[in-house]
Amino acid sequence: MMPALRSDAVTKVLRRLRAAGEAEDGPAKLRVRTRESELGQKIYGRERADLYGRAPIAITEEVGELLYMLALWRRARTIVEFGASLGVSTIYLAAAVRDAGSGRVITTELEPEKARLASANLAEAGLADLVDLRVGDALETLRDLAGPVDLLFLDGWNDLYLPVLELVAPHLAPGALVAADMSKDDPHHVLYREYVRDPARRYFTIELPLDDGVVLSVRLA
Repeated sequence: MMPALRSDAVTKVLRRLRAAGEAEDGPAKLRVRTRESELGQKIYGRERADLYGRAPIAITEEVGELLYMLALWRRARTIVEFGASLGVSTIYLAAAVRDAGSGRVITTELEPEKARLASANLAEAGLADLVDLRVGDALETLRDLAGPVDLLFLDGWNDLYLPVLELVAPHLAPGALVAADMSKDDPHHVLYREYVRDPARRYFTIELPLDDGVVLSVRLA
């Protein structure tokens, strides 16, 4: 049986979103860097979202395929994603759930318009029935999680990686995977790396040299 990730519907949507990213991500990131240079500091939240606009700002294909393999290998029944954007990473995760035979992806997106587009992309890919897409601040939308979480993917605003991890941590199953997509030279990601490498936090952590880096942690029992 062909894996869901290689289906015509999924391939078509990912190809379209990759093309949009190639055209739009560079200018969007330049707008952010220019504004940060003017202010002399990093910006997050609403201001950063407004500067990004509708650019996908998506994970690379190799990071997406890593997520798919991890979720499928773990047979993850509940996956939580922080930062859906236009749904690229959500598609990889939902495809793994489809191929595993059961499960769901709970994802969250701050921007209503991006969430609307992500929902449309998931529907076009034939995966919408596997996804619970929540719109708003992740620290609110993920507050009512129930049951064990098998995989957490962090790919939203950098300053919220630790708060989101701490919010979801009580729900992580023993052996749960936590994957974090990194950005270059961001102080919040330095703090995140230090946190998950601290033995007292009960994670075993490695970093994979994909894109700007993927920090992969296993929740110890």
